[in-house]
Amino acid sequence: MRLIDLAVKGGFNVNVFAYEGAVYLPFAKQAQHPNAVHGRNVEEENHPLPRTWIAALMKEAGDKGLKLDWANCGLCVDERGAAEAIEGVRRGSPADFWNFAQNSINTLVIGTR
Repeated sequence: MRLIDLAVKGGFNVNVFAYEGAVYLPFAKQAQHPNAVHGRNVEEENHPLPRTWIAALMKEAGDKGLKLDWANCGLCVDERGAAEAIEGVRRGSPADFWNFAQNSINTLVIGTR
């Protein structure tokens, strides 16, 4: 997320192809939670939600006239039941990843095991 933030702040269009567990980052039903271990309620814990960070990045990109295209791997979404994403996130396929890589000046892949 920090790399995406820096790229947008630097004036770059950004393409994200999220796969595996990363499809949960823009999941619309994320909710804050208490922290019983530390005795904090929901308000005191004030747990950050990745979906709000992504929405803010999309807004910032749009306000700057940039494109932040976030595609969630559809196979990964189905496998995990993560179909409900925030506005602006779209369902994608491995073809989107290929197109992103082919049409970009640089590509960073963060793999999973």
